[in-house]
Amino acid sequence: MSEKKSSTENLNNGDSVHSLVTIFNGVRISLFLETGLMKKLADVPVKLEIRPSINCRALLEVYKGHYNINSIEVNKDAELACIGKLGLVLSLSSNNDSFFFKFQNDGENALFEKSLRNIISKKLDSVFNQRTDPTSCEQYFQFYGYLSQQQNMLQDFIRTSTYQRAIVENSIDFQDKVVLDVGAGSGILSFFAIQAGAKKVYAVEASNMAEHCQCLVDNNLMADQIIVLAGKIEEIELEEKVDVIISEPMGYMLFNERMLETFLHAKKWLKPGGKMFPSQGDLHITPFCDEGLYMEQFSKANFWQQFSFHGVDLSSLREGALSEYFKQPVVDTFDYRICLAPSHKHTVDFLASEESDLHDVDIPVRFKVQQSGMVHGLAFWFDVAFNGSQSVIWLSTGPTQPLTHWYQVRCLLLQPIFARQDQILAGRVHLKSNMRQSYDVDIELYIEGQQHKISRNTLDLKNPCFRYTGQPITAPPGFNKLSPTDAYYDQIDATTG
Repeated sequence: MSEKKSSTENLNNGDSVHSLVTIFNGVRISLFLETGLMKKLADVPVKLEIRPSINCRALLEVYKGHYNINSIEVNKDAELACIGKLGLVLSLSSNNDSFFFKFQNDGENALFEKSLRNIISKKLDSVFNQRTDPTSCEQYFQFYGYLSQQQNMLQDFIRTSTYQRAIVENSIDFQDKVVLDVGAGSGILSFFAIQAGAKKVYAVEASNMAEHCQCLVDNNLMADQIIVLAGKIEEIELEEKVDVIISEPMGYMLFNERMLETFLHAKKWLKPGGKMFPSQGDLHITPFCDEGLYMEQFSKANFWQQFSFHGVDLSSLREGALSEYFKQPVVDTFDYRICLAPSHKHTVDFLASEESDLHDVDIPVRFKVQQSGMVHGLAFWFDVAFNGSQSVIWLSTGPTQPLTHWYQVRCLLLQPIFARQDQILAGRVHLKSNMRQSYDVDIELYIEGQQHKISRNTLDLKNPCFRYTGQPITAPPGFNKLSPTDAYYDQIDATTG
């Protein structure tokens, strides 16, 4: 049996760019010198591996025995030329190096050429594709491709008006500047930038909404100022660096949908000293007491406690249902008086932060309880700041502020904790990103000095419970210090005189 000189191995190394390494044995490699002569990399035939790489299209690893004697980075601008049936020249424009490869037979020469040409011409997965499940990606861009969804955001008066005010009140940051609008949607922020005096705006939108955005740009006679680019910011190329990046990348609990990472990725196009609108995000976290919400989730699960539902015993699924309901973050709004302590603030500086900082967010928390009660979980909201040169504008999604389409989010504990006034409630919130463009949220809480009684829960931010009904918020029970009935009649007496 003849020895196999080349092979392809499947390396399960977690690399999402490629998974195959192609190996060639008995290869002679020489480097072309400036004099036109060639210098051998080794005095004997070597082993050559074509390996995947995130930093370039491919990495050619050269081994003499067990020792790596050279690594050759191959990028998309590399050129190949066959010399006879056994030889091939690889030219690299990055450093002007040229290598001559001589194989043992024409089959290996052809395989090497084909493998390398495929890698050079192949469009590599973008950072976005590497971190996103294809099904989630398709659903995400389909969702934001509907005009009805864009309308939902545009009609959020607080959101839209705050963005406009933040941009136009800082016109000095936009006047005659080049602006990048990341995830432009209908293009509303791009129009605000033009209103503030921007010279040019690149409106980048990956969903089908890019077509509608172009329609609005054309109809508003701004095609010479707003350039609509259909595609992901991780994949498109701009003609120039920009002075300002604008975007609306916030999701529920600030981080959901992972668009903040796309916003940060766009900084590769930002000039030194450039601005980002928004500039920072503050995630607020506080313990809350809400017996009604807690009982409501339990009641949902108790449907599965039935022993004879149309003659069928459902009770074996009750524990699974209970776990599922309590893994759902609850999206709604509430009276701030259910909060048992001032909020803990976790700040993300968008200018200073890197994408990788948002892959795993660990937030230690410590609260001094201001009123005794059952801690049923943690409530979350966020504020973002637009740090302009002329003014700083804040957009808040807090429970004391006008309601936005982000609402607030609450994460329940399956086992609540009773906390007395002035006790210290401690623990942590751990947000672990996943490929479904969301996060798994681990929370743990305990009373200091009682660490043996830790209450934990893991929630799926991708699968929240949307509880908001539009009904007026009612005050939590137990907050009346005077008789409401007496107060009512006193008010009537005062008005009738």
